[in-house]
Amino acid sequence: MTRPPEDDSFLALFTPKLVTMLRDGYGLGDLRADALAGLTVAIVALPLSMAIAIASGATPEQGLFTAIVGGFLISALGGSRFQVGGPAGAFIVLVAATVAEHGFAGMILATFLAGMILVAMGLLRLGTYVKFIPYPVTVGFTAGIGVVIFTTQIKDLLGLSLSGPEPGEIFPKLMALGSALPSITPAALLISIPTVAFIVLQKRFRPGWPGMLLAVALGSLTAWLFDMPIETVGSRFGEIPRTLPLPSLPVFSFDLLIAVLPNAAAFALLGAIESLLSAVVADGMTGRRHRSNCELVAQGVANMASALFGGICATGTIARTATNVRAGAHGPIAGMLHSLFLLGFLAVAAPLVGYIPLASLAAVLAIVAWNMIERHAFAVLLRTSRGDTVVLMATFLLTIFRDLTEGIIAGFLIGTLLFLNRMAKATVVEADQPLITEDRADGAFGRSTYDAALASDPRVVVYRISGAFFFGAASTVGSVLDRIADQRKAFVLDFAAVPFLDSTAANAIEGAVRKAQRHKVKVFFTGASPKVRRTLLAHDLRPPRVIYKRTIDDAVTAVKAEPS
Repeated sequence: MTRPPEDDSFLALFTPKLVTMLRDGYGLGDLRADALAGLTVAIVALPLSMAIAIASGATPEQGLFTAIVGGFLISALGGSRFQVGGPAGAFIVLVAATVAEHGFAGMILATFLAGMILVAMGLLRLGTYVKFIPYPVTVGFTAGIGVVIFTTQIKDLLGLSLSGPEPGEIFPKLMALGSALPSITPAALLISIPTVAFIVLQKRFRPGWPGMLLAVALGSLTAWLFDMPIETVGSRFGEIPRTLPLPSLPVFSFDLLIAVLPNAAAFALLGAIESLLSAVVADGMTGRRHRSNCELVAQGVANMASALFGGICATGTIARTATNVRAGAHGPIAGMLHSLFLLGFLAVAAPLVGYIPLASLAAVLAIVAWNMIERHAFAVLLRTSRGDTVVLMATFLLTIFRDLTEGIIAGFLIGTLLFLNRMAKATVVEADQPLITEDRADGAFGRSTYDAALASDPRVVVYRISGAFFFGAASTVGSVLDRIADQRKAFVLDFAAVPFLDSTAANAIEGAVRKAQRHKVKVFFTGASPKVRRTLLAHDLRPPRVIYKRTIDDAVTAVKAEPS
């Protein structure tokens, strides 16, 4: 079947997925599915939004305002069918640093400016270039943020009392926390440790339960019943409002604008990376394709609106988006309903929020930080190649000990230099070769018999990749591989003309293989050089997931030999 030509007009590229879904038809059954998924995600987002806001140096209601306003607009206007937005753990470090340096007014202005930058990035169609960020950089800065988030939660996990403000830098922070260890509050430990244990055990034995909300509720009930001497949301932040505030423009002055502009640029860069990464994860889970530039515009509008309501940075979040997909969401209405459910929770249960122990919320964020450190991906990259290891560790260590933006930029630059070095080594100049290739007879190439059945065989699809397969080409080739027809019996991917591929490319191929496995399509790799094969094997692309053959003919023969 011939694919219809894709409409790449401005209007088509920036039409929200909500409009696309409604055009395709939307019934009562779809609404029920979206309502259930939205409720499920709201239950997960309720404690998480407050915990992220508190860790960012903001108030718990600011986290809820962000999830309600920003989350609604991200789903309503976005280019991803399943994206769910709100405050994200990845922003904790940047937001906290901005609040410490410029106060709440500066943070809100930076959020508004970041929204404007994201809208401009989308309209200029820069979303495509965000995909060029190498996979080791993404894994490195995400893991680095996870480590930093965990260190910010030690104080509330243990109930420590510091003699002064908690330092922002990692070494002074750890020294201050170490000197405060004698002030550990036993009640905080009696809440935080069981909370962590409950969430871990629930995820293993009852994955369908809302573990984070249940753990926080049980911790709050325990602290209230036994009148524990422990700090709560109410004791630190006072009463939580039951309604959204009236929108108002951020405090503006030219000096403040200039001061927070670097922070706004960092918010926009991280928001673009985080949201598009989340959209790619949703695509991999569902087989759909998002529109990256439309998604950036929606993220920008959501951040501007969040700032108007006194919220913090909003972006698409992988955990909530994945929960949305697994809960059976049909489209963007699920994400919109998630925000409305949060607004309902705020109106009904705001007085109960004050009883939540900060140790419980710290335990929730400790789990989030642990999950952000993609341990399997980290280990794979460490054993893939020295180049990927250098990029990964440079990004990881700079994110922890210096700055997130520096980590991303340094990782990208190192990855680019390594690519140029690999390309130089992959270039071979043969002696006595003319600049223009002469005509040669067919027999000179060792011609094999043409099999017309292969081109028309509905059971087999063959893709041949030519040239260096690296992070700059991974998104393009990945989108092609993503179109594997689920009625095919076998998928053959030929690497005979690939001099090398990096970890970003291997990760894109792994995503295509995962989709093929869901459709029970057998995958063959052919023509892979020993170097290319080592990279593929390091990313768990090994038998029986994939079958390696020397040539395409060998793979096709193996397919034909199997019973239909």
